[in-house]
Amino acid sequence: MNKPLELLAPARDKECAIAAINFGADAIYIGPPEFGARKNASNTLDDIKEVVDFAHKFFARVYVTLNTILRDDELDKVQKLLYKLYDIGVDGIIVQDFAIFKMDLPPFLISASTQCDIRDVKKAKFFEKIGLDRVILARELSIEDVREICKNTNIEIETFVHGALCVSYSGQCYLSCAIGGRSSNRGECAQPCRMKYSLVGESGKVYAKNKYLLSLKDFCAVNYLNDLINAGVASFKIEGRLKDKNYVKNVCAFYNIALGSRKRISSGKIFYDFVPDINKTFNRGYTNYFLDGKGKNIYNFDTPKHFGEKIGTVTNLGKDFLEIKTNVEINIQDGLCYFLNNDLKGFLVNKIVNKKNIVKIYPNVMPKIRVGTEIFRNLDFKYNKFLDNSKTRRKITVIFYLYNDRISVVDEDNIECSIKLNSLEIGNDCQKMKIVIDQQLKKSGDSDFYVEKVEFCCQKIPFFKISKINALRRELLKMLTDKRIDVYKEMCSKRVNKKISIAQFPLINNDYRLNMHNSLSKEFYLQCGVDCIQSSYETKRAKNAELMRTRHCLRRAFDICLKNGADTEKLFLINEKNKKFDLDFDCKNCEMVIREN
Repeated sequence: MNKPLELLAPARDKECAIAAINFGADAIYIGPPEFGARKNASNTLDDIKEVVDFAHKFFARVYVTLNTILRDDELDKVQKLLYKLYDIGVDGIIVQDFAIFKMDLPPFLISASTQCDIRDVKKAKFFEKIGLDRVILARELSIEDVREICKNTNIEIETFVHGALCVSYSGQCYLSCAIGGRSSNRGECAQPCRMKYSLVGESGKVYAKNKYLLSLKDFCAVNYLNDLINAGVASFKIEGRLKDKNYVKNVCAFYNIALGSRKRISSGKIFYDFVPDINKTFNRGYTNYFLDGKGKNIYNFDTPKHFGEKIGTVTNLGKDFLEIKTNVEINIQDGLCYFLNNDLKGFLVNKIVNKKNIVKIYPNVMPKIRVGTEIFRNLDFKYNKFLDNSKTRRKITVIFYLYNDRISVVDEDNIECSIKLNSLEIGNDCQKMKIVIDQQLKKSGDSDFYVEKVEFCCQKIPFFKISKINALRRELLKMLTDKRIDVYKEMCSKRVNKKISIAQFPLINNDYRLNMHNSLSKEFYLQCGVDCIQSSYETKRAKNAELMRTRHCLRRAFDICLKNGADTEKLFLINEKNKKFDLDFDCKNCEMVIREN
């Protein structure tokens, strides 16, 4: 519980990565050129190296997502990539495919991806026994579930705290592959859970028509951070490797502030010039999901899009304007939206006339709207522009010390650099010189350092030209930057090459859901006591396959729960192309299963 915590942020690219660290993250996870579970968020090795060099100045970590399942013809390329990543200084990798455990592994920190479907102590214990450093838990768990895993394992625990939710247990969803051949386990998910479906009974009864029945709200665990910390969680993960830079800035700042003054794995103080507000960045409404064990109010059947913050209601309509009753400041180029016939519609603000509590808005296109309609803002132009230009920076706190024979700088991690001073001349006005030295040494400017104070540890104040003071400051801070990198490399050098052990795998499903996609993963499974009969769903589609298992239950959502004595008729999902899927209900575990019809 007293270990330093980690706020882990997503990085679509190097700009997002640097923003994440500047705005509060202790670590980032980023996609490599290939084999990341977000195919559209890949990065060159040169860009990742640039991120590594920036992050390590602050003792922040860089994890690379090697979390797709792999084909046999890709294994050699992955093996070579592992050492390329190590050579550029990457701290760790996040993996799904067990083939990697059969490779020659450099001294990485290795995390088992949430796609490894880690829901209980047995599964977490398995990864601990084989020698991994961390497991990323399934998002469906309650605080009690998380506490139980932390209590009974000695492996680091990472949990998601914010962002989009997969409706299926991660790594166990084959719906995208079944519908269009795009595998989520290969980083190509087409997000069929964000599409429209109808819920119908065997009798023909329609419970819901053309609604987003598998679309969950976004996760927000900010009110449960203390519970997760007390449970023993080490790393708090923000979802969003496809999100833009402003999303990363806003959400990282929000959770960094929420974590307060607790000790963290990285160094530095963040100087914010804005107040974070997670309602102003992409979300589908927020839910704590199953953290409280209840799973209430977890879905949004009306839209999978960002509808933002409610700002008021329409009070009057004209030919080319509408009036909204609101206390919120609305700006030109804001994006406003509303629901019409169960679909989200929107427009931009071209012109505004303000009255008392009433705003007269001239939109770019006059919407089909009624008096009384609720209006939301999903683009706050002024806020986003401010984020675009924010001067927020992370800086490492330092103190300068002036001695009789040297000048030193010491940072918040007690790393020290000194320059010897020779033949010092004592000034005529020591007090005035002291003020000048103090002022000039504190001018850290656009550097990575913030000078907290200057300590004078000499009997008399020597005379310095201002140019000399500035030169000493620049040289010392450059020395300190280089030494911090050396200190971080020294810490990393103590890591040893990974030796993955063999342990009994806690078998639940001995079929395609093991995601065995290549010969090396099969070999590892066999060594761990699993007789793998079926290859991955992507290799060969299994008949009557379980395409998704989810704790989101449509029977519960529509108050037709079998536990409450509802009609037991068979239910189906039908998508907009009239493709039908069977629904099964595991009432013992409160789970819904989607199968191929």
